[in-house]
Amino acid sequence: MIDTSRLKSVPTRPGCYLFKNADGDVIYVGKAASLRSRLRSYFAAPETQAPKVRAMMAHAADFETIVTDSEIEALILENNLIKEQRPKYNIRLRDDKQYPYICVTLQEPFPRVLKVRHTRKDGAVYFGPYADTGALNETLAVLKKLFPYRSCDLTIPDSGDPVVERPCLEFFIKRCTAPCVRKTTRDAYRQVIDQVLLFLEGKHDQVLASLQAEMDEAAEALDFERAARVRDQISAIERVAERQKITSLRETDGDIVALAQAEAEASVQIFHVRSGKVVGQDTYLLEAEESEPAEILSSFLQQYYERATHIPREILTQYDLSEDTLLLEWLHFLRGSAVTVSAPRIGEKRRLVELVAANAEKALEEYRLRWMSDAQKTTGALTELQAAIGLERLPRRIECYDISNIQGANAVGSMVVFENGKPKNAEYRRFKIKTVDGPNDFAMMQEMLRRRFKRLEDGAGDESFGAQPDLIIIDGGKGQLHAAQEVMAELGRDDLPIVSLAKRLEEIFVPGREESILFPRNSQALYLVQRIRDEAHRFAVSYHRNVRQRATVQSQIDTVPGIGAARRKALIKTFGSVRGIKAATAEEIAAVPGMNRKLADTVKEYLV
Repeated sequence: MIDTSRLKSVPTRPGCYLFKNADGDVIYVGKAASLRSRLRSYFAAPETQAPKVRAMMAHAADFETIVTDSEIEALILENNLIKEQRPKYNIRLRDDKQYPYICVTLQEPFPRVLKVRHTRKDGAVYFGPYADTGALNETLAVLKKLFPYRSCDLTIPDSGDPVVERPCLEFFIKRCTAPCVRKTTRDAYRQVIDQVLLFLEGKHDQVLASLQAEMDEAAEALDFERAARVRDQISAIERVAERQKITSLRETDGDIVALAQAEAEASVQIFHVRSGKVVGQDTYLLEAEESEPAEILSSFLQQYYERATHIPREILTQYDLSEDTLLLEWLHFLRGSAVTVSAPRIGEKRRLVELVAANAEKALEEYRLRWMSDAQKTTGALTELQAAIGLERLPRRIECYDISNIQGANAVGSMVVFENGKPKNAEYRRFKIKTVDGPNDFAMMQEMLRRRFKRLEDGAGDESFGAQPDLIIIDGGKGQLHAAQEVMAELGRDDLPIVSLAKRLEEIFVPGREESILFPRNSQALYLVQRIRDEAHRFAVSYHRNVRQRATVQSQIDTVPGIGAARRKALIKTFGSVRGIKAATAEEIAAVPGMNRKLADTVKEYLV
């Protein structure tokens, strides 16, 4: 327990504060305009605090402060401390390696284009960072095809004799102008490098204008071979530029940032738009325990632009960060001029933000699927889960159950199956709750489990129902677990291992244990059970949505006189939905089997 009397001695100046656990490990780093005021807020009544703060303070045993001269210095220090200490409750980039950059070595007489891990103040120009090394390598490969710069490690002075006797193969296949044997001048070679820089900056029009002038010059000099080579280069650049073009945002020069979030992690996607063209995109994974989306975006922008080589004048975001004045001031400081951060609500810019968000969602799902396909990780997760719960054998088959309803209406349940840590979609099952009226999740869970395990007891032919799980996971806390235990005891299946997973603190409750299980944040077992629980929730919600929509359709058609079950089914089969029926003409409706013109006119009258 932290001694709150120490707060009196905390300075009111800007700075950073560090919370530590009983072992002395830093679990959170924060910044504040007034350290004393900010720290006092952590000791308010727990019920007024966010879940993340409650969880953190439950483990905090001490704190220390570092005073700075300004809020900007505090923000910079906070970023450095997060990278150094990697606190559990801070939002931080999952991969702590140094992301690579593209470096153009302008300090050399004949510059090279390289992939590097660090930026230096050495006269070179850097582009990045790139989270996706594959994308960076692809960019370098495209550059090498488009522009004949050297890729060797030779030290080539500004003038003098050739440094080698003969050029390498790249010269003969037109991929290098061979400054090593003085086949080109420094000025001519620098023109190639200038085109590379313009291309990396997204200024394709200027590159094309320069090459067009070069081609015209070669044609006038009757150097048709060089003119043809430049013509092909122009065509290649135009193809690349066309793939990147966003015609609706011709004048946009900025970054578009959006995220997808799932429990303790988030995927942030960033698109770099220059002169209306997407010149690059990247995905970053962040650890974000119990964090709000706007907080995640703000933290990402701080960590990303702190190491970025270019700060755009406009940043479009998924959530409104306009109130974060310190962030805006810091970005202004980095760029040297004003930076606009906005969350568009309508128009083409909003459409682009939604596109970036969809890419972030896809990237997060792909990451999770890759994790699941890693046999070593999933086996480790199952082994860790077995040890923590105290299972006799490895839980190779795990079944997870969830309920979805709105105030008891259209209640459904889901059962998902994971075998050896991977989803077994063919054995997922859905339940429409039949015996429970009103919002009673406990009773709904009991009905679902009773129906599922009676099928096991009866030796039903269903492949999924006929299999016995090694572990049952219930979505919920102690109440849901007790309700599930009652059913399993009633059916004589209380020998099957069963636990519940509570979302608030990601606690696992085990029958007969007073204390819940709290896995470390980086636990493979925790990641696995979260993935299983999320899949059960997704499956339940999607089924509930479908049931709700069908109920809405049914209620609307049921108001039409003369339309019974058979005709309703025929109409829905033909037109797909009530909206489709409304859009159809009376003649089209009359042509449906079982219908006639009089009934069709009645349908059109009622479904206005």
